[in-house]
Amino acid sequence: MKNLVKINSERCKSCGLCVHICPKKILSIGEVVNSKGFYTVEMKDQTQCIACAFCALICPDLVLEVYREEKGE
Repeated sequence: MKNLVKINSERCKSCGLCVHICPKKILSIGEVVNSKGFYTVEMKDQTQCIACAFCALICPDLVLEVYREEKGE
């Protein structure tokens, strides 16, 4: 398994906390609008993700899930 961030766009309310805290600056508020009218967060380059999970920890709406590559795989 490689590092992966899953985004539940329907929960996103464009607060930008995840964008601000990402150390690699690979998250951004995109141009896609969810059913609630919010522009949702998107991943610019998944390959640059270090799976630190800062984004998931700071998100008040549990929009992001982070999966980390296991050692030895």
